[in-house]
Amino acid sequence: MKRKSKWFKLTPPRVFAGGFALIIAVGTLLLSLPAAAVSGEATPWVDALFTATSATCVTGLLVVDTGTYFTKFGQVVILILVQLGGLGFMTTVTWFAIAMKKRISLRDRLMLKESMNLLGIEGVVRLIMKVLIYSVVIESFAALYFAYRLSQEMPLGHALYYGVFHAISLFNNAGFELFGGFRNLTPYVADWGINLVSMLLILFGGIGFIVLSELVDYPSSRRLSLHSKVVLTATGILTLLSALLIFIFEYTNARTLGPLSLDTKILASLFQSITLRSAGVNTIDITGLRSATQFLMVIMMFIGAAPGSTGGGIKLTTFVILVGAVLTMVRGKQDMVLFRYRVPKRDIYKATTFSLLGLFCLVLSTMALSTVQGQDFLMILFEAASAFGTVGLSAGLTPELGFAGKINIIVMMYIGRVGLITLAFALQPKLKKDSYRYPEGKLTIG
Repeated sequence: MKRKSKWFKLTPPRVFAGGFALIIAVGTLLLSLPAAAVSGEATPWVDALFTATSATCVTGLLVVDTGTYFTKFGQVVILILVQLGGLGFMTTVTWFAIAMKKRISLRDRLMLKESMNLLGIEGVVRLIMKVLIYSVVIESFAALYFAYRLSQEMPLGHALYYGVFHAISLFNNAGFELFGGFRNLTPYVADWGINLVSMLLILFGGIGFIVLSELVDYPSSRRLSLHSKVVLTATGILTLLSALLIFIFEYTNARTLGPLSLDTKILASLFQSITLRSAGVNTIDITGLRSATQFLMVIMMFIGAAPGSTGGGIKLTTFVILVGAVLTMVRGKQDMVLFRYRVPKRDIYKATTFSLLGLFCLVLSTMALSTVQGQDFLMILFEAASAFGTVGLSAGLTPELGFAGKINIIVMMYIGRVGLITLAFALQPKLKKDSYRYPEGKLTIG
């Protein structure tokens, strides 16, 4: 009986992981209803589960086309799942609790800390309220712009609906769109307005609410935390570097950048670079990219977005710590230092553990997909990395997935959104700490 209580105790990681599973289950039920499909027939449960997982885990990988397969009811269900999945289960529950004037307990604050990837519980409720305000303001302004721009091509009511849908989808880095035929934003590759607003939405959602809050407060506080400095610096460097490489690799490719003008090539390269953080939308044909570009994208998708954001992957800060640890070792230094702050060794251990678990998960998924699908290896690796990073870009494999392949990608999307460490803590019983330590041993390395 005692062992049972250990397994069923509602710890923050279990509530976080269970909350996402609950949202996915409800979404699957709603999307499988005949009213959700244009055909009027019930959607196969595995396709409904795949779509609900993709929406809740803000990924955007699709086995059916959102704009043509689902009715308005189905699309609204997907949009709600995207908003709940992007902002988080505990965040939404807290908003309702505050609206009903209920007290936020210490246990609730601990769960919020876990869901937002915060270091402590101080100011967590205040941050949750900021998340609500930032989300509403940013999505509203973007929705109005999209509606204005699209009203030039369609009726105003239709344009407003499209504007709201795509603003929420892009801010939450979900990658769902309504243009039909899996075209994504390719018709707007040269549209500077849509591209710039979309990129800003992706960046705001991808850097995380902690960083976003500090940027808003910066004019008065004149300070940024180490976390924000690392996230902003890494985002800038990786974005510019990958944009430059995409521009070089695809410059003469007739299927992607080749036919475009110079300024549109630069714009498209930058957009594809930013979308790799976790957005899943594209303005050029991903299937037409050269192998070097696709492999570059695999690396960037594996790195992912910032902690506390809507993105997956091993996270930007994890990657920075790994690179910093390598440079520290090569330079023969004792401590790893970032922006004049010493990084604790426990953070280096956590970063190494998370990266190796992520790599193991990606390798295992790729091997399994290679066994059941039989397509080109790079295409399979690209799809697995996209699911793990909750990016949602596809090299053309997702619509062709069989039953086993769909289950594989579903698991990867869930792991990528919840996080390997959180999932590991959620699945293990509470263990007692060791009361002794073993003697130190020596190993030859290198």
